[in-house]
Amino acid sequence: MDTKIKQDIDRRMDGALDTFKKELQGLRTGRASASLLEPITVEAYGQTMHLNQVATVSVPEPRMLTVQVWDRTMSAAVEKAIREANLGVNPQAEGQVIRVRLPELTEERRKELVKVAHKYAEAARIAVRNVRRDGMESLKKLEKDHKISQDDHKRGSDEIQKTTDGHIKKIDESLAAKEKEIMTV
Repeated sequence: MDTKIKQDIDRRMDGALDTFKKELQGLRTGRASASLLEPITVEAYGQTMHLNQVATVSVPEPRMLTVQVWDRTMSAAVEKAIREANLGVNPQAEGQVIRVRLPELTEERRKELVKVAHKYAEAARIAVRNVRRDGMESLKKLEKDHKISQDDHKRGSDEIQKTTDGHIKKIDESLAAKEKEIMTV
């Protein structure tokens, strides 16, 4: 198989896997983690910025996050963005510091989080399959243009399928680990 096609497929599948892992980090597990607030965006200075571009997030206690806003005028916007992020938290501003206390996760909320994790996993699987489809189409085109033989096409297809299976297995393993983490008290 053409190494350029192989590299492109690997890069795109790795990207889907990385995106999935980042999404999973944003799911709350009962322990405070700075990555919980990572995906939040804030309206700042006339544009949308990620929270980490206007503040520092730290974890002083296992069930609390503090957000140190660099510009005092941005405190209200940051507090509003955290509140509207649907994380089930209630931020409290004290000057330039915003405290985000994480409540205990109920059984019902844990199940909701697992469902969200499954949704993220399915989106990642679909992305990986779409990359596989694109790779297969590239191979078909190369064979049709007589740039590769039928045997090369078959070998390339098998290689793409192995790569796809490997990435889907990694997605399933990450999902299982996150599900266990969410459901354990």
